[in-house]
Amino acid sequence: MPTTAPTPTASGPHYRVEVLDPHSHRFAVRLTIHRPSAKQRVALPVWIPGSYLVREFSQHLLNVRAEQAGQSVPLRQLDKNTWVANSSPEAPLVLRTEFYAFDPSVRTAWLDASRGFFNPTSLCLRALGQEDLPHTLELAENTHTQGWQVATSLPPLKTKRSGFGSYRACGYDELADSPVELGRFWSGSFKVRGVPHRFVVSGAGAWLDGERLLRDTQRIVETQIAFWHGTKDKPAFDRYVFMLYATDDGYGGLEHRHSTALIAKRADLPRLPGPDATPGATEPALKATDGYTQLLGLISHEYFHTWNVKRLRPAEFKRYDYDRENHTELLWFFEGFTSYYDDLLLRRAGLITPAVYLQLLTKTANQVLQTPGRAVQSVAQASFEAWTKYYRVQENTPNATVSYYTKGALVAACLDLTLRAEGHSTLDDVMRALWQRCAGGPMKESDLLAVLRQLGRRDLGADIAAWVHGTGELPLADQLRALGLQATEEPAALAQRLGLRVTEGSGGIAIKTVLHGSVAAEAGLAAGDEWLGIELSPLNEGGDPESWRVHKLDEVAMYLGPRRHLTTLVARDKRLLRLALAWPAPATSLKIALPTAPADGAPWKTWLG
Repeated sequence: MPTTAPTPTASGPHYRVEVLDPHSHRFAVRLTIHRPSAKQRVALPVWIPGSYLVREFSQHLLNVRAEQAGQSVPLRQLDKNTWVANSSPEAPLVLRTEFYAFDPSVRTAWLDASRGFFNPTSLCLRALGQEDLPHTLELAENTHTQGWQVATSLPPLKTKRSGFGSYRACGYDELADSPVELGRFWSGSFKVRGVPHRFVVSGAGAWLDGERLLRDTQRIVETQIAFWHGTKDKPAFDRYVFMLYATDDGYGGLEHRHSTALIAKRADLPRLPGPDATPGATEPALKATDGYTQLLGLISHEYFHTWNVKRLRPAEFKRYDYDRENHTELLWFFEGFTSYYDDLLLRRAGLITPAVYLQLLTKTANQVLQTPGRAVQSVAQASFEAWTKYYRVQENTPNATVSYYTKGALVAACLDLTLRAEGHSTLDDVMRALWQRCAGGPMKESDLLAVLRQLGRRDLGADIAAWVHGTGELPLADQLRALGLQATEEPAALAQRLGLRVTEGSGGIAIKTVLHGSVAAEAGLAAGDEWLGIELSPLNEGGDPESWRVHKLDEVAMYLGPRRHLTTLVARDKRLLRLALAWPAPATSLKIALPTAPADGAPWKTWLG
């Protein structure tokens, strides 16, 4: 049914977005400023909250024109993302713009003949000085959008059944935080504690098992609302939309206050039973390696952000500055703790077993342990330098940085297990207490320390200083053993033993990264090298030397035999080099698992639900 809502009382900025040409990927946007100032300024954001990199969205602005009372108004560009119009306050100021939209990620905008998507930070100029007035967004239909639908979390003003029409936002911040999905998509919905949740999927076929996706997502939603609000209270929002774009190869998500934009592989979506399926057969249990498990973890992660970073957020994010970097040292908490809870809450929702959860935790732990940068950069530094390092991945990134996602998740685990071992509280209690202490708003590290002191009944500042602001190893393995779980060592993968990160294929072994202190680094291998083959000395006196073409690292080990040394043949800048390499000593990685004979009442059972 068409939907209407009261019109905002103040005449704030109004945006009209229309598909101009899907084949050239162009949106047309008309901004009407009803009460402009003299010399009205407008600006396009340079970044989008939740993705900490200056992305210069104005690079996709094709043109901008201004007019008042039907007459052209001079417009002057002041810097890379700001313009000033030679306007007067006597009449509405209209700015007409066109934007190129061909980025399939969740961060910007996309348009082709079958689908449109945009974040308003990519298309909607800010009317400076009017950011706190009510804003309206009109999504216009035309011949290019016949049969399309609209999905957005913005409250409707007047819309058609398809969703095209007008929406309202209380200010620019809400508008910027409300992505829009356009096209032909699958849609389903459910309610939890009276709050409607909609799930839309673009890019999937009729084989999509939407009911299973809805059912599993609802369990995640119910578990997380209970986590934050107990068994009775309503959540801190009144609507929510999941927007998933299914592609051949992609993964990612971006959180918003009332929605999330997701990307996943089509192969990772749940499928309806095929023609050879056994009627009435139960769904197989999820494995840690299943793509669908990863997708559910992504859904859980982005939904947890509805509280942790979109409402409870760094004090530095009290008001976003869209024109420059917004630095904070707390991403280890807001992204890392969210990464800890995303899979843990899958377990508590009953979607994965304790064994699968521990396999996922093992993967996270080894990602940190196999990163030399953990001894170089603290996770607090990693948070602050996200703008210059985390999102600018290059060949030396693993040697120079640590992920505030993965190490932050391990810090959360260590903190949770510390509190549980001392018997006074849990990290669950800490998160809820922070929510209450900060009134679901800005927080500082000092707030966390105060809550830990109150609930943990001792000062945990030294632990936070060591784990967050230092570069030493975390005590996770010992804590897991004390909880009654197995934390053992198993042989490391060959690439890790050699100190390489590679891509293997028919052309050879492409070296992407050489880890500091490794045998590969000592041999002189470098990122960008193509490892083509190996030369081996004779095994027996009088024997012949051997030369082998290799395409995979396992082939190197196979041809090596009992030898301990070899010569690598690599191509570098079209030169062929011979580099002597000493075979690495055995190395191990961490393995976390359930005990072989679980005891009744074991502490880990309470932790894993």
